[in-house]
Amino acid sequence: MLEGIYLVTLIGTLLVLVAAFSSLLAFRFGAPLLLLFLGIGLLAGVDGLGIDFHNAGVAYFVCSLALAVILFDSGFGTALQSFRQAAWPALTLATAGVLLTSVFFGLAARLLLGFSWLESFLLGAIVGSTDAAAVFFLLRIGGISIREKVRATLEIESGSNDPMAIFLTIALVEAILAREGGTSGVGFLLDFVLQMGIGLLAGYGGGVMIVGLVNRLNMERGLVPIFVIALALLVFSVTGALGGSGFLAAYVAGLYAGNRQMKATPVLRRFQDGMTWLAQIIMFLILGLLATPSQFPSIAIPAILLALFLIFVARPVAVWLTLLPFDFQRSESAFVAWVGLRGAVSILLAIVPLLGGLESGTTIFNVAFIIVLVSLLVQGWTINPLARRLGLLVPKRIGPVEKLEVELPGTASHELLVYHVVPGSPVEQGERIPRWARPSLVVRDGQSMRYQYAGRLRAGDYVYLFISSRYPPLLDRLFASPLPVEVDDEEFFGAFAIDPSRPVADLQSAYGIELRPGEDGMTIAEMMASRLGGQAEYADRVAVGPVELIVRDVDDAGKVETVGVSLEPEAQNPQVPLFLTGREVAHKLRSFVAARLARRKRGKPEGTLDTELSELPTEADTEAESAGRDKA
Repeated sequence: MLEGIYLVTLIGTLLVLVAAFSSLLAFRFGAPLLLLFLGIGLLAGVDGLGIDFHNAGVAYFVCSLALAVILFDSGFGTALQSFRQAAWPALTLATAGVLLTSVFFGLAARLLLGFSWLESFLLGAIVGSTDAAAVFFLLRIGGISIREKVRATLEIESGSNDPMAIFLTIALVEAILAREGGTSGVGFLLDFVLQMGIGLLAGYGGGVMIVGLVNRLNMERGLVPIFVIALALLVFSVTGALGGSGFLAAYVAGLYAGNRQMKATPVLRRFQDGMTWLAQIIMFLILGLLATPSQFPSIAIPAILLALFLIFVARPVAVWLTLLPFDFQRSESAFVAWVGLRGAVSILLAIVPLLGGLESGTTIFNVAFIIVLVSLLVQGWTINPLARRLGLLVPKRIGPVEKLEVELPGTASHELLVYHVVPGSPVEQGERIPRWARPSLVVRDGQSMRYQYAGRLRAGDYVYLFISSRYPPLLDRLFASPLPVEVDDEEFFGAFAIDPSRPVADLQSAYGIELRPGEDGMTIAEMMASRLGGQAEYADRVAVGPVELIVRDVDDAGKVETVGVSLEPEAQNPQVPLFLTGREVAHKLRSFVAARLARRKRGKPEGTLDTELSELPTEADTEAESAGRDKA
């Protein structure tokens, strides 16, 4: 008995160590790290080293807890400002987008696999959601710097779309087992509203509970992170027991707690980073062990075709339809559609048919596993090149910063920051630290001295500052490494800069742009913020007629300070043939209706759709009209 325990511990420890070591190779060669974790599980499984693990119940239980930890940390690391900026499009993708993807995919699964309709839509629900672990890793750790609106949309969608996929999967499994079609459409909708509603309320209440208990209890500091994780899992389990979505509750609780003043926040973030990594490794290793690769060849071809259909058809069409009401550019919609990586969540949901005892459960699991492998292979390696090709990579505002956050005992609103002065940084060049930062100590060549007597800071100094935990990013700029000269260039930020406080009427008179109702009395900054949903972020772009406005910089309060002007936006922006924006669709519809009305007034018989579309203004006509306005 004891020898068996030691053997299991040895094998598990070795697998975790190999997975952690593989991260060095992934960062060096740009391979999708989560794919390596999954591959290690496959190699160690029954068709590899021979570890025979087929306990689907244990796998589902352990991976569900790991996913709850990942979702809590995902919410904890999401800034409330980013959530507000991208909440509506992200939540629409997380609900309607998942449903549309499942329906489109189900149609293809019915054709290629010969499943029943319910089984086909069940497979669609299983692969309908993006994987939070994969998306967060690629966007936060993969070194991709993209526009904030797109990043926030993808992160919030991946963190909040799992409950929808889980609900659809469980409901369809129950419907198949009932053999009578399950509940009615009204009952299905009520169940969904009930689960999501309980999840939201329980998550909010759980977040309030976590913040309140941590701030009020005088607990040993080493126990605080364990206490918080235990409370997050308590929220997850209680919500599920009450009939709500425990995964949604975990995400909402993390979102609330991460945006409130709470003791030991720096310690919590470091601890949760480690716990999230461990949860991801465990999830992918267990799911890899559960698979049987020798069963893959029999369904490999239809599974690969379905994966390609999901990547190139189902997900893009669902994203395009879902984002039509929102002001997303073509390139942004295309990138959101491509970063729909499938990962551990899809494999986890594929266990549900096995637990339910469906006859097609093994086939569904194997197909879902192959789809995840193809998604990580095709999409995981191409995220960065595609973002560069679509023009979504933005220059970093500041260079690397070396700092350490140390929370002081007895306060949750202040902390001690330790900055390392790097060569070429503004403070090393003579820029003074503001008084509100309260610099207290400088360590130079192993000797400590008061800041007042240290004189000009030198490269290699360590500066200690006592400051509020909500410190402005100005300090990071002061201590940051210098950026490359070519970062702030004309190619990205436009030919020249203008003052955003000038009235938008100046742009109208200079370039003949068309203003929307209510924009006449606005400044350029106000007009940009209005068109961007109320908040303009660094590197945001707004196309207005023949020019494009780019946010060059914003201050600590989010106010636009400098705006660049691009005179040839069409030449710089990639031409994405699909993903028409809502405004472009509306324009084409108006033109189509106008063409029909004009034909009727001329007394001509109504032609075919192709004939009438051929009479619409072409791109050359539009360019000629714009050139005429410029000359005028």
